[in-house]
Amino acid sequence: MPLNIPNLLTWLRILLIPVFVSVFYLADHTMSIHYKDMISMAVFLLAAATDWLDGFLARKLDQYSAFGAFLDPVADKLMVAAALIVLVKLGRADAIISFIIIGREITISALREWMAKLGESKSIAVSMLGKIKTSFQMLAIILLLYHEPLFGIDCQVIGSLLLYLAALLTLWSMGYYLMLASPKLKKHLN
Repeated sequence: MPLNIPNLLTWLRILLIPVFVSVFYLADHTMSIHYKDMISMAVFLLAAATDWLDGFLARKLDQYSAFGAFLDPVADKLMVAAALIVLVKLGRADAIISFIIIGREITISALREWMAKLGESKSIAVSMLGKIKTSFQMLAIILLLYHEPLFGIDCQVIGSLLLYLAALLTLWSMGYYLMLASPKLKKHLN
């Protein structure tokens, strides 16, 4: 496991997950819900920034590694799943929508692993559609964590709409990846 800056940032993102979740388990007399929302949103925002930064630095510093390529998407999926579960518990996200998003992540991860074993991993590389889905998803989670009005904008309403849009893009991108993988799978199953 190479210890380079991008991998350290990915590990930081994983270590931020229990910090993020534990904020909501503090007693209300210890910290008000307002501060819980602000701190959890800031931690999630930091984690999202490290996601962008580790990829940028890996390219800029030419510090790619097979371990980093494996760990980065795992860290992303863990962080998003933790946030969605917390938001469902708080009543800020719909359980079905969260299940769709988390289920898609598990399905595509399994598909990528299977395709890698077949030597076909390049056939389902991350697409622009996946990146757009991730952007909507991250913004939705940030707004739902913030939860309070911002410049007259209802963050709960906008965050919910973006999460529904992210779920639609999730299904669309899953269909796209399955379509790309289908010919390769058929070739190896025959």
